[in-house]
Parts: sequence; structure tokens; C-alpha cells
Amino acid sequence: MNVLIVDDDPHILHLLQVHLSEESYIVHPAKNGMEALDVLKKTACDIAVVDVMMPYMDGFNLTREIREKYDIPIILLTAKGEIEDKERGYLSGTDDYLVKPFEPKELLFRLKALTRRYDKQEDKDKIRIGGITADKKKYEVKMEGRTFLFPLKEFELLYLFMSRPNQVMSRDTLIERIWGSEYEGDERTVDVHVKRLRERLSGHTDDFRIKTVRGVGYLLETNR
Repeated sequence: MNVLIVDDDPHILHLLQVHLSEESYIVHPAKNGMEALDVLKKTACDIAVVDVMMPYMDGFNLTREIREKYDIPIILLTAKGEIEDKERGYLSGTDDYLVKPFEPKELLFRLKALTRRYDKQEDKDKIRIGGITADKKKYEVKMEGRTFLFPLKEFELLYLFMSRPNQVMSRDTLIERIWGSEYEGDERTVDVHVKRLRERLSGHTDDFRIKTVRGVGYLLETNR
């Protein structure tokens, strides 16, 4: 798991890097908010630990920036425990709050609790068959460790197929579910999108295939 640690105190950065690395976390340190945003552009971090008092951009503003662009849990670190500071933190979008000084073990407990909570929420929007995952929350497809953004209708088709494996769906059903009952096009639209979808998936999986059911429609046929 990739953890972004943002703190202008090098001793705190080193301490957390040591303790989190021992628990098999991959730590990405940053000394200020600007460095943190650069890290997030290059690395898909799973969680962020952000100090409040930093130069250039404080932790509250950094939390707002992260929350606008990334859907990851955030823990704020602060030397203050006043209710006003906690209120500012939660209004900024933090998920949890830890007052310095703290035991590294407590941070580990909170990291694990937050990631479990987020994982449960994300699981509702994710479908996985074999090595392919479709994430409806982010409209992303992960294949062979890489993330792809499919055109919207192709993604919706794939997600629908994956949510009903080995179930035949007529072209009319697919049009109604994906394009809506008011759609005035014809069935060839479905065929074109399925063809493109097959091309995108080609070579990436042997776990399933989108099979044509002659005279009816399509089904996602799994190999197990």
C-alpha cells in the first residue's frame, strides 16, 4: 500500500518511514504541500498523512486540494488538540485526526481502520473477473496492473456484462440499460460498441469472452 506522508519535520518523516516500512507500507515522503501534490500526480497513493503546520500550504488547504482531485482517506497530524482545529480539519475533508506527540503504533491502527472502511465502500462499486476489474465509481478498468479509461458506453457495457456473467442479454435489453428507453437508434449501435469492447479486451484476459448469441444478443462467458 502506498502512503503519502507530508510533514516539514525531517525527523517525523524519517520516524514514520521506518515504522510504516516495517509494516510493508510503501512510504512517499513530502516536505510541503506542493511536493505532496507532485507525488500524487506521479503515484497512485492509497492514503495520505498530512501535517497541519507547514510552509507554503498548510495541511487544511492541502487536504482540500487532495479531496477535490483524489478519493483517498486522509489523516491530519497537528500539535494542537483544540476543538476549533478539529472542526477546521473535518470541514477541510479529513477522515481522521491525530494530535502530536503520538505513538507510531496508534497511527498504524488508524491507517488500517481507515483503509478497511474505504475498501468496503469501494467494493460495492467494483467487479472483478480474473485479472480484470471494473470500477464504477471511477469509471476505470484495471488490466494486468495498468489502469485504462474506456469510452463511457463501452465501460457501461463491460460493467453490465461483468455484473451478470453467463447471462444472455438481448440487444433491446442492452439498449434500454445503457442508452435508455428513449434512445431512437437501432441495434447496430450495440454491435459496434461490443466490437470495440472486444478489441480493447483482446490479449488482456483468458478468463472470459463476450460471446454472440445468434438472433438474441450477447453474454459474458466465463472460463471457470
